[in-house]
Amino acid sequence: MVVDFGERAHAAQRWSARVSLASAALAVLLPLVFAGTGSLILVAAGLAGMAVAAAAVWWVLTRRGAARVAAAVLAVAAPVCVIGFFDAANLLWLVLVCCGLWAVAVWSGRAALSSTGARPAGMTEHHVPPPQRPFLIMNPRSGGGKVARFGLREKAERLGAKVVLLDPDHRQDVAELARTAVAEGADLLGVAGGDGTQALVAAVAAESGTPFLVISSGTRNHFAMDLGLDREDPSTCLDALTDGVELHVDLGFAGEHPFVNNASFGAYAAVVQSPSYRDDKVRTTLDLLPDLLTRQQGPHLVADTGETTITGPQALLVSNNPYRTEDPAGLGRRERLDFGVLGVLGVKVDSAAEAAGLLRGPQAAGLTVLTTRQVIVDADQGEIEVGVDGEAMVLPTPVRCRIEPGALRVRVPRDRPGIPAVKPPLEWRRLRKLAATVGRTAVSRHGH
Repeated sequence: MVVDFGERAHAAQRWSARVSLASAALAVLLPLVFAGTGSLILVAAGLAGMAVAAAAVWWVLTRRGAARVAAAVLAVAAPVCVIGFFDAANLLWLVLVCCGLWAVAVWSGRAALSSTGARPAGMTEHHVPPPQRPFLIMNPRSGGGKVARFGLREKAERLGAKVVLLDPDHRQDVAELARTAVAEGADLLGVAGGDGTQALVAAVAAESGTPFLVISSGTRNHFAMDLGLDREDPSTCLDALTDGVELHVDLGFAGEHPFVNNASFGAYAAVVQSPSYRDDKVRTTLDLLPDLLTRQQGPHLVADTGETTITGPQALLVSNNPYRTEDPAGLGRRERLDFGVLGVLGVKVDSAAEAAGLLRGPQAAGLTVLTTRQVIVDADQGEIEVGVDGEAMVLPTPVRCRIEPGALRVRVPRDRPGIPAVKPPLEWRRLRKLAATVGRTAVSRHGH
């Protein structure tokens, strides 16, 4: 008996598209069947609850004292009241079922579109020989002591690397350490530390054309996450010393300061400048935000890409490649680090109504989302506060942010558990075509 696995795959693709469309249709029709005209009230109540909660969060961030407490209560009470309304009308089950159907529709739709082979490709892996004289810098305090906890120094030295352990009590110039190592013949530079330290050594690696090794021993490890590295066990990053591949990724610059993740301007940049921020992040943020968000303090920013001008945002984020904005499950992640563009995200909100409007996502009036090769950030001050990969800096204006495409040769293990899945956009028209296909789908696996 001959089994046509190709036809089975195409049949699965068609049925995934059909399940997606059927689930989406049911999510729309069920409220009409079980709630009738009350479904409109159902939707209106849900939207109103979300809008009130969003507005209340804005008041929490821009008020102090009793007004802030009242706003916090409202932010919690609004969704609770909506849930109570649904429950009293005996429609809570219907809301939960519809949410589940939408989840199935999205999951099945993405599965169908992914199987067409039309999704964007991931970063290209280059096969390279192991380094002969690797040089690694390790911060023993990073990530609450991960260097010692995971035996990073010992494993690296067993694999032939020279390791410099930073002295926690004396500030050292990690960039100068890296330059000296390259001058002495190092053929790979690596860092076990936070993203700010990673960026400093990455710039030296890019300047000298030396491969760069990321060890995920920081607290958040955003750069390591987007490279697909294991953030739970940083010792696995050292496998790149013996069985690694190379990724050619971009490097961002704010002025002359490199960043692997992002440079932030405005409210967040001002907050991280506070001496008390490291000891009590929440309290410091809540103390400073009311004046910053209501423009009583802080600079008046203007960001110009040459084609678009963002005037007066309270917060501006310039990232090394864009973050996902269209997919809630992927927020805070970058699918690729080699598109050769900066991501720019500007937030300008001056009222509770505009804060509620942010629920529209990238289409919100108070949100600007774009990509560019360069952005000039100016202000009504001679110097502005900037957070570069989380490190507080003060830079002279204007600040020119730019991207250096493919500047960094990053050495990573061949096997990485967290490689981000590059998902295609959910296009209902394409799903309808796939669902209506009778034989093999007309979409080629190699045509896109």
